[in-house]
Amino acid sequence: MGKYDFDKIIDRRGTDAVKLEVLRECYGRADLLPLWVADMDFETPSFITAALQRRLEHSLFGYTIEPAEYRPAIIQWIASHHEWEVKSEWLAYIPGIVKGIGMAINVFVKEDEKVIIQPPVYHPFRLTSQGNGREVVYNPLHENEDGSYSMDFDNLEAVADEKCRMLILSNPHNPAGIVWDRETLVRLADFCYRRHILVLSDEIHCDMALWDNKHIPFATVSKEASACSITFGAPSKTFNIAGIVSSYAIVPDDDIRHRFFTWLKANELDDPTFFATIATVAAFCEGEPWRREMLRYVEGNIDYVIDYCANHLPQIKPLRPQASFLVWLDCRGLKLEHEELVSLFVEKARLALNDGETFGVEGRGFMRLNVATPRSVIKQALEQLRHAIYRLPPV
Repeated sequence: MGKYDFDKIIDRRGTDAVKLEVLRECYGRADLLPLWVADMDFETPSFITAALQRRLEHSLFGYTIEPAEYRPAIIQWIASHHEWEVKSEWLAYIPGIVKGIGMAINVFVKEDEKVIIQPPVYHPFRLTSQGNGREVVYNPLHENEDGSYSMDFDNLEAVADEKCRMLILSNPHNPAGIVWDRETLVRLADFCYRRHILVLSDEIHCDMALWDNKHIPFATVSKEASACSITFGAPSKTFNIAGIVSSYAIVPDDDIRHRFFTWLKANELDDPTFFATIATVAAFCEGEPWRREMLRYVEGNIDYVIDYCANHLPQIKPLRPQASFLVWLDCRGLKLEHEELVSLFVEKARLALNDGETFGVEGRGFMRLNVATPRSVIKQALEQLRHAIYRLPPV
């Protein structure tokens, strides 16, 4: 038994939690188990709460500067966990990773230029690009025979024309939970550097590599990668503090950094709230034991899902993630049309998962399951799903 209780049920009603408050708006009903939004149902670690409470005891919340320990905490964490020696001047706070994507698009991609994404992938990559009036170019991942994915470099060569100025990389990949290997990242860096394509590497799940997998920061794989990239990171996924907004950008290249950071500073978008810095320092200075226990618990939940499906729901094939708490469920064995699949989960099983088609047409027939919740909730959800499938008419 570990020090932390991940089996504890936290009642999130009355806290304006997205995963609860917009169920009716998004799914048409509110009586669903919410296993969709990518935050955890585990209590935010007590050392973060205590750090915030200590600051709240001084009841004056005026303008503040970035605390001296903020950057060293980030730098030391990245060095110890990812073997990347980040310089202080490479860092800047950003008010959210999706917001940062929109900012970078406006700085680096002209209105008649294009952004490349690799679906099935986190849907704000597409929505933010299109919302800012940029054309999106699709380089779908290649689905391998075992259900895993790889990058399709032949197709990338075919679709990337001279108007493509940015590629948004999900590293580790969401929703498939891929920890990209060094060879793939080096090849991607070579391609993008030669084509003058900026790689925006979203590494928010980097501290959640599972089992023996190891995250590799994109910018570290070659001098070309360092010279053509911006990396976004945050403690928010790992320590369940998404609402505090604690993201940061890392830019090794002088010219890219000058363009981006000058724009951020001119708009005061690099000024962190004091809650963000306090939570980041607490997470990175005190959080390693909690992180390790949390990951072992998540691994247990993933094993439970995989075993349950093998024994009771053989039509559903979970892809074992190499990182994060999101499980990509291949439901094509149910032989349902996509609308029927969504209805099965929502109307019959009373579950709110992410519809796989949200991540691109390549996700049709899939669902994304968030397993960062007490195991009793996972057990309940799978039982509800089993009973719903049992009641389906025979194919």
